[in-house]
Amino acid sequence: MSKYNFDYLDHLESEAIHIFREVAGQFERPALLFSGGKDSITLVHLALKAFRPGKFPFPLVHIDTGHNFPEALDFRDALAEEIGEKLIVRKVEDTIKAKGLTEQKGKFASRNALQTYTLLDTIEEFEFDACIGGARRDEEKARAKERIFSVRDEFGQWDPKLQRPELWNTYNGKIHKGENVRAFPISNWTELDVWNYIKRENIDLPSIYYAHDREVLEYENQLVAINEFIRLDPGDSVVTKRVRYRTVGDMTCTAAVESDATTIDDIIKEIVATKTSERGETRIDDRVSEAAMEDRKKNGYF
Repeated sequence: MSKYNFDYLDHLESEAIHIFREVAGQFERPALLFSGGKDSITLVHLALKAFRPGKFPFPLVHIDTGHNFPEALDFRDALAEEIGEKLIVRKVEDTIKAKGLTEQKGKFASRNALQTYTLLDTIEEFEFDACIGGARRDEEKARAKERIFSVRDEFGQWDPKLQRPELWNTYNGKIHKGENVRAFPISNWTELDVWNYIKRENIDLPSIYYAHDREVLEYENQLVAINEFIRLDPGDSVVTKRVRYRTVGDMTCTAAVESDATTIDDIIKEIVATKTSERGETRIDDRVSEAAMEDRKKNGYF
């Protein structure tokens, strides 16, 4: 077999590393958005391949809503310490107090919309001209519209009708002062690609991604973890089930799926058999409206 006979994961990895190096070469103050979720962990692994033995040419940045799963936060801190890279954390709670913002009310009160304020303030504080993230086109239709280099205007807004062509993997990072680019190295990956790569590279993940017993609220065919941030009403059905998480967002807007998958091979088998996307099945906040994600992105959301 020829040494040049790469499999598809090699091609995806090579493309992602190329994008990382393009960001480092074209921008003065990039940042890698890192939450402790599987996609951002995969990005860190790819960045290690792109830049080691040198240091990352950017810090890790987490916009912390205060509603995160403890398992993800613990993993975030441990990984940043292990690889010796700078981690910047900015909290939505601080933005709420500083700007007098009004929080969402209701059963699953989310801070996702408010997260945008903190992100834009953080970009301004550190003068970041590019933010690298783990969004993928297969997750949601608004994300499927975006280029790998996605330009935001001076107000942090995204216009899906004004995007740059990216022929032959050529990425145009030229921006005016005040503008910002969101860069997506694994945009062309699928959920299954990510898990196959995690298996091949033996990447550690938070335990929340594997089957475990958890107390959950059964609500409209979803299983939401019992936590201090959701409102329990009389008559709510609270049960203990064997679950895992396909995607890890806030505790207020991310549902679990029933599962006995305790290994990566088990998870891959489940993904192959499923007919719904990870966000489509588990993200409560995307069900607000048909264009919920696109509306948030237009206002500056990642």
